[in-house]
Order: sequence, then C-alpha cells, then structure tokens
Amino acid sequence: MALGNSNNIIVGAAQLWVHKAGALGVGGNPSFVSGTKYATTMDADTDFRNLGYTMNGLEISFQPDFGEVAVDQVLDVAKLFKQGMQVNLNTTFAESTLENLLIAVAGADSDLEDGVFNMKAGTLGECPVERGLVAVGPGTGDCEEGSNKERVYVAYRALSIENVTVSAKRDEATMFEVSFRLLPEDSTGSYGKIIDRTVSA
Repeated sequence: MALGNSNNIIVGAAQLWVHKAGALGVGGNPSFVSGTKYATTMDADTDFRNLGYTMNGLEISFQPDFGEVAVDQVLDVAKLFKQGMQVNLNTTFAESTLENLLIAVAGADSDLEDGVFNMKAGTLGECPVERGLVAVGPGTGDCEEGSNKERVYVAYRALSIENVTVSAKRDEATMFEVSFRLLPEDSTGSYGKIIDRTVSA
C-alpha cells in the first residue's frame, strides 16, 4: 500500500514582485513564456519591481467567517452559512531599503523623493494605496531535467494594513514584517490566482 507521494511536498522560498503602477487587473501579470522560468519573465518586465530577499518565506491565509443557526431541537448548531471572507499574504522584507519601506507601510509614491522617506499621517478620506503582487516559488514534482515545476501566486489588490516596525539594533538585521490584506477584484470577485506550471527544457 502506497503511503503517499513525496514529490508533492514543496520546500523552498518564493521571490516577490510588486506592480509599480498599483493594483493589477485580471490578466495584468506577464504572460508565460514556454521554456522560460517565470522569475526570468518577471525580472524582464519593467512594470514590476523585485522586492529582493525575504525572511521566513511567504504565507497566504484564508479566513472564512461562518454564521450559525441554532434550533430548539438540536443542542449544537443545526446549520452554518458563510457570511464573510478574509485573505492575507504575510512575509518579511529582508532588504530594508526605503523603497521596500514604502511598500510595507502602504505609502504613496510621492512620499519618497531623492532618498528621503516622508512619514506622513495622510488626510481624512484619503484613498488607501493598493498594489498588485506576484510571487514565484517551487512547485510539486521531481528534480529530473525538463520537469522543473514552479508555483506562481498572483494577488490583484494588496493593501498593507498591519503595524510595521523599523529598527536599528546591534545584534539584529533591520527587516520589515508586512501583512497584506488581499481584496477581491471588481469584475470577477477574485483575489488572484495560484498557478502550477512546468518549465520545459
């Protein structure tokens, strides 16, 4: 009796890119090129910027919210119904550049000029800054030549909503822990997509 398939175990970090112009529409990420790793395609696309090294990988969490219906004849809940959904993408930027800090705190591009990051509170009613994100990491499969697998993560609308700490410590590197709240795209209601692809030799 087979216990499982070890080729379906994924180990390894992902690379992360941000869309320079803001949020992504459906199909806004670059097209796949046959025989080319998607990271190479992303690096060649001038509409995106590689966010560099990360720590502790990439984590996407899905948090559904269910309501309950209780009835007299059942001691437990008789029915659950979905009443909400929240999707988050978490990572840590290991390259503590001002450009990465701007992304981490959801700052506007105008907040960064000539190597100076202006820490602004913003104004009442100001629109939050949404950005499109693309990540490329290892996929399932073996290591045989011509069977390179990769997994691509695309987030259409990502908004940094959690606290971000900037530090200068003697025995620790300065890093930015960032949590992006993903929002559904208007025309489809989709947060994004996760794609498995094989890069042929």
